[in-house]
Amino acid sequence: MRVTLSDPLALIPGFERAHREQSALWPAAEPRWQPVHTVYVPADRFGAGTVAEWGRTALELLDRHLPGPGRLAEVFGVPEETAAELRPRIAAKLAAEPVEDLRVDFEDGYGVRPGEEDGDTVRAAAAVAALHAAGALPRRWGLRVKSFADGDPGRSVRTLDGFLTGIMEQAGRLPEGFVVTFPKVLVEDHLHRFADCLGALEEGLGLASGTLRFELQVEAAPTLWFLRPGLAVSLGGRLAAAHFGVFDYTANCALPPHEQRLDHPACDHARHVMQTAFAGTGVELSDGSLAASPASGEDRDVHALWAHHARLVRHSLRRGFYQGWDMHPSHLVSRYAAVYDFHLRHRAEYARRVRAWQEQRGPEGGVMDEPATVKTMSAALRRAELALERPPGR
Repeated sequence: MRVTLSDPLALIPGFERAHREQSALWPAAEPRWQPVHTVYVPADRFGAGTVAEWGRTALELLDRHLPGPGRLAEVFGVPEETAAELRPRIAAKLAAEPVEDLRVDFEDGYGVRPGEEDGDTVRAAAAVAALHAAGALPRRWGLRVKSFADGDPGRSVRTLDGFLTGIMEQAGRLPEGFVVTFPKVLVEDHLHRFADCLGALEEGLGLASGTLRFELQVEAAPTLWFLRPGLAVSLGGRLAAAHFGVFDYTANCALPPHEQRLDHPACDHARHVMQTAFAGTGVELSDGSLAASPASGEDRDVHALWAHHARLVRHSLRRGFYQGWDMHPSHLVSRYAAVYDFHLRHRAEYARRVRAWQEQRGPEGGVMDEPATVKTMSAALRRAELALERPPGR
């Protein structure tokens, strides 16, 4: 082929450097396993039996209030054939792995307890070590420390230090899956100082560099101003996820109590900013929670809660937030019902369309798929596979 320019790369000085920067900012990795939820348990109420207790309670609620697929179909608005597949899946999950991600809460759910936090930290560390020894520690686990914004970072770091030190003394090592949640970040500098603290703890505990990672909680409008793709790189790869805090965020936006809800447009805006900042960076995204439990033990109240919670979970899933917080055992039923239905609903269709593209056949079902859509469907199929798989080793 005849060309006019003899050396086109000479016209693009610095290309290699720019390409390396691009690869660092957007590694474009394939979807990996991500928990569908984070269960938050106040530190003073957490023990070695908490995970099993949540599973038993949720399974009892399922058996009592959804005795068959017909009731499940009615409550969650799915076809009966779908309900017939969902119910045994949910029951098996609650029996084998009710909690995928556990966070022992030393912040809002715990409160300020100057004379008690050290003791609760020691007890929480012992409970985690016991769960690990029994092979019952969730795949993802950790704690939420107090915010630096509260003006007492020493308390925050002391609890983290005592928690990690206690676990490693009793378990002999740091079990896999650890992450710490860093709440109410109002200035970017606190992220870098917290990352420095994690580095110091790694050195003191003899952990490899980069072992300790953390989640940023987006709980106020000012936080959105410093979210950007380069943030994760600037923190040395320690930023594992960004979690949305619905109640603090909506309060910061001066919304009235009855509008402090996950599907408020203000929350949608915050989620869009989080997606824009972290798309393609490898930083996971998680939505917030529903602060409600069944008003009574009657079918109508339990069903109403499940229907409402499932609607909010679907709202998050449709917007690309595949994880959320669960605050009560009853939430596990509606969480898994909504998540499994979401991943099962389009799985066969996506598989057909991807195969049609790969085999270079005509439009599948009249849909002319773009390469980006095919890539998205392949990613959705991988997420479905990971969400629906049986837990490893269980």
